[in-house]
This record gives sequence, C-alpha cells and structure tokens, in this order.
Amino acid sequence: MTIHKEGSTSIALTVLVIFVLNAVVQFYFPSAHAVKWFIYILSGALFLIILQFFRSPKIRIDLDEKVVLCPADGKVVVIEETEESEFLKDKRIQISVFMSPINVHVNRNPIGGVVSYFKYHKGKYLVAWHPKSSTENERTTIAVQNKNGVTVLFRQIAGALARRIVWYVKEGDQVEQGSQFGFIKFGSRVDVFLPLGTKINVEIGEVVKGGRTVLAELAEPKPTKATTAV
Repeated sequence: MTIHKEGSTSIALTVLVIFVLNAVVQFYFPSAHAVKWFIYILSGALFLIILQFFRSPKIRIDLDEKVVLCPADGKVVVIEETEESEFLKDKRIQISVFMSPINVHVNRNPIGGVVSYFKYHKGKYLVAWHPKSSTENERTTIAVQNKNGVTVLFRQIAGALARRIVWYVKEGDQVEQGSQFGFIKFGSRVDVFLPLGTKINVEIGEVVKGGRTVLAELAEPKPTKATTAV
C-alpha cells in the first residue's frame, strides 16, 4: 500500500503518541496485563486508521477530453441546477461528492486544460452535507478550461472533521485530466460545476471513484460558421 506524502507528519505524530502511551503504561502498570493489552490493541487500531486515511492507490487514468472524471472517492450527494456566483456567474449543474473518513482523500482534475481561476477561502467548518458549506466553509475554488474553451469549476470544501485542505495548482498551470490537484485530510466534500446541457452519468447515492468514474459527458462544441470574403 502506498502512503500519500501528506500523511508523513500525521503518521509520525501518531507513532510518537503510541510510543509515549505504551511506555507510560509499561512503566506505571507493569503487572496490569489487561490494561497493557487494551492499550496495545487501541494503539494498533489507531495506527491502522491513520494509515488508511493517507493511502494513495495507483490507478489507471483513461484520458478522454469529452468526459468529466470524478475528482474524489465518495458518494454523490447533490445533483442540481444552481447559480455559480464566484467566478463563472451563470447557471451550472452542480454535482457534489461527499468523502467519508474511510475514503481515499486524493483529489484529481476532472478535465485537462489550463487553470483559469484559483482562490483559497477561509471559512467555517459546517458539516460537509450542510447546504451552506459550499459557500461558507473553508474551501478552494478552481476553474479549468479545456482546449475547446469549456470551463469546469470545482471546489474542495472542508467539513466538521476535515480541517486541512491542500492544493497543488495555481492560475496559469497546465493540468492533465486525472492528475492530483490536491488533498483533503480526513474527508469532506468536492463540488463540480458543469455547463448546462452536459449529460450526467451518475445518480444521487451512487458510490464513485476519483479519476475512474465518469461523472458526465460534455456537449460537443458548436462548429463556427465559415465566412466568405466578397
């Protein structure tokens, strides 16, 4: 199992806490075998839980500029038409994926292209499924425009448990579909805002995989009419 680089500090702190806890129990309760075994089991469970938080499995990405890949592992909790008021300032189809603590926490670019907008927002830590979490919680907003001029906007949103958002992109970057754009520690939510007319391939309640599940199919770009000089 590969461990993501974002887990280094958390895993090191966990090992330190486990070491100190076990040393204290061994020193002060050398004959309390039941207590020691309880601490051993608790320590092992804690270590395994932290490891699974930061696992980063290798996956195969099938690149396709006509589709929108899911940006995170989790469950689809929202599919609705809404107004995106921060950057696009028009109506969009919003798909929200809730990441539980047991999901892989890597975030992947849903399309390839150029990062046309990026902004980090400080904010609250409402539960991730709260309707206002998309606009009031700590979050990042990222927009990528593909070579056909189609822009897909997506947000990393912190929740009540997730208090650490990490991103690896900035405006002007060229990004590849399916590559990592960030990481949310201990789960939360990712919103994707798609153009109206996009064919949605998932349903509410569906379990999805980052970089593998096709969320949607983009509409074909309209051909431009050729003009003839007189």
